[in-house]
Amino acid sequence: MKFLNVKSENIDIDGIPAIFLRPDLKLDVYPTVVFYHGWSSKKEYQEFRGSIIASLGYQVIIPDAIHHGDRGQLDYDASENSGFFWRVVLANLDEWSKIKAHAVEKLRTDPGRLAVAGHSMGGFTSAGIFAENTDIRTCVILNGSFNWLDSNEEFKRRLNVHMTKEFQELEQQVKDRNPAGNMDSLLDRPILILHGEADSMVEISPQREFYERLRELHRAEGDLKMVSYKNLDHFVTTNMLEEMGKWLDNKMVEE
Repeated sequence: MKFLNVKSENIDIDGIPAIFLRPDLKLDVYPTVVFYHGWSSKKEYQEFRGSIIASLGYQVIIPDAIHHGDRGQLDYDASENSGFFWRVVLANLDEWSKIKAHAVEKLRTDPGRLAVAGHSMGGFTSAGIFAENTDIRTCVILNGSFNWLDSNEEFKRRLNVHMTKEFQELEQQVKDRNPAGNMDSLLDRPILILHGEADSMVEISPQREFYERLRELHRAEGDLKMVSYKNLDHFVTTNMLEEMGKWLDNKMVEE
């Protein structure tokens, strides 16, 4: 792989603070990756990872989610705030149209070479956005899940979530927008799943179950891949970033 110099700046996308990374290339339009951070994280914590991807020749946009970074804080470990996880994910989905429009109109993004990726909560976000927007070229999900319903059951058991009426209403929205319930929109589209087998925060089994179901339906050879990492907990490794870089180089080529 050849690594390029990268320029970084803070930008505002219609009220959404973001870090924008552009490689040292002179192009009319750029292939672009929107990278979403995880629960309790923020855009600055993902800048190094974004810089690596940008150095491979991609623009990278890293937005702050609501209640994170420049958009406020929560007590992320408090059980009473557990429902905010899904509120943040759903808000990310709703904000996608703003980010895409800004990327294409202001940042010279090639709309035909646009990818979403993210770690943990950002992986849940990217899965949801990818399922709802079939014009996105590819997605890379790191320690996240397409299988929102089964992952939610794992969260509730581990966190001992109190089932309030408000949380039940939120679960209905999660069910309605569950990517694994929208298989038709995912068929034969390039999806890369990377996950630690010992992940103690986002259990791998719901994601693996989703992958096996989709693999039975997938017809496009080479467009669906899952890589699991033995003994790896809820972390992003150099190997994961290398796998992501190779995937993007293969799936984001200019047509």
